[in-house]
Amino acid sequence: MNDHLPCEFLLVRYVPDPVKNEFVNIGVMLREAAHPEAPLLRFTKDWARVRCIDPDADTDMLEAMETEMRRRLLDPGSEAPPLMQTIEDSFSHLLQITEPKACLAENLPAEMDQLMRLYVEPRRAKARAALSGRSAIVRSMRTHFEHARVWDLMRRRIDASAYTRPGDPLKIDCGYRPNGQVRMFHAVSLAGDLDLAKVLAFSAPLLREGVQRVENAVLELTAIVEPLRNGDGEVSGDADHVAQYRFGVDTLEASRIRVLTVHDLERVAETARRELRV
Repeated sequence: MNDHLPCEFLLVRYVPDPVKNEFVNIGVMLREAAHPEAPLLRFTKDWARVRCIDPDADTDMLEAMETEMRRRLLDPGSEAPPLMQTIEDSFSHLLQITEPKACLAENLPAEMDQLMRLYVEPRRAKARAALSGRSAIVRSMRTHFEHARVWDLMRRRIDASAYTRPGDPLKIDCGYRPNGQVRMFHAVSLAGDLDLAKVLAFSAPLLREGVQRVENAVLELTAIVEPLRNGDGEVSGDADHVAQYRFGVDTLEASRIRVLTVHDLERVAETARRELRV
């Protein structure tokens, strides 16, 4: 226990009706007791529980609140007390922050994961375990970029129509621009329907030309897919699945799309952290 960090955490609660005093825990703020000026913040990615008590909840606004709060926390010139006062003054009709509670952490990211499971998403444990396909890849992407503290510095849900043509419905999951190059990342599941792989492959040349035209930059487009082999190195699925998986990879690479698996995300996030100088 001597190696554990003394920490404290606060819960962020959504309170749609203060009179009824009904609330849902939607986030956690975690900080070292010795360094309270540098806390971590995470909101839920699943708003199902919020909609249970408030079907009309504006989840886009809640996500914007998270982004603004994290931006303030990451700002070296910002301190926790002014942020807390801002929450109290501006968001008190929707958000409440609990009193801090002490805890011991082996490391902050792992403790944050545990606190989210305990207080924010306890009823979603089975759903998370069953999460698969593109949703699981998107979640893994966000988690790794959040741990690298670059998620809020990235563009998200990038409209392909800005680079291709009006009406294009494709939205690229996320991206950023380091030194004259644009990096974009999109989750593609090769375990089921390959339509998204075909759509991305079809769109890649237009995206590449559009980025060059609009931003005068070279586009590096990366598809993040699930691995073909499991943790024991064994191929997952039957021969048809393997053939489908390899067809998807070949289709993407033929359009000069870099293909990486979720196992590469730690390295990708570290590169983003370095290039964005976090």
